[in-house]
Amino acid sequence: MHRTAVKKVVMESVLDANDALAQANRDRFDTAGNYVINMMSSPGAGKTALLERTLEKLRGKLRLGVLEGDVQTTLDADRLARFHVPLVQVNTDPGFGGECHLDANMVRSGLTELPLDDIDVLVIENVGNLVCPAEFKVGEDARVMVYSVTEGEEKPLKYPLMFRSADLVLVNKVDLLQHLDFDLDLFLANLDAVNPGVERILTSARTGKGVDEWCSWLQSRKPLS
Repeated sequence: MHRTAVKKVVMESVLDANDALAQANRDRFDTAGNYVINMMSSPGAGKTALLERTLEKLRGKLRLGVLEGDVQTTLDADRLARFHVPLVQVNTDPGFGGECHLDANMVRSGLTELPLDDIDVLVIENVGNLVCPAEFKVGEDARVMVYSVTEGEEKPLKYPLMFRSADLVLVNKVDLLQHLDFDLDLFLANLDAVNPGVERILTSARTGKGVDEWCSWLQSRKPLS
């Protein structure tokens, strides 16, 4: 019991310190006029593929920037570089201990590489993990969760925090539904059980389904001049 209490106090202290840095990031974003999205998912849910579709659709229509988070490599950033948008990679391994999430300090470390005054909407692609990213604010305006139908219907009940904290859920890879034993209605009911009425869009980066709707959602977030 004593160890549990100490662990809780330490975690609360860590989160309090992170929240202060997240607010500092938020102030910086507000000054630059950025709308910031924290995009979260488990590994392989399709965040980067959806971002590729998004950047292709919105090129010339919305000033997008991307901060890529990963433990190691620049593989995802390399995929997005061809769109020539402001882009920075933040790896959590060197200097940050290989964390399974981005926190406010890690995001702050990447902001010096981004021309924030030239960005309307900044997408922070968080490290792939279904738990940890939801615990750490980074200064975002909204949280978008990408969920693949290959992950099963029960995950909102087993890992509720990320689903509960999401402002929008992109139910991705729906082109695979015909090949899966996946009950979409049951998943949506489980989603509503932990986050009643949360906005959701059915998407497929492969076929483009739902991408226009997602892009419209993004464009509606463009800050007013």
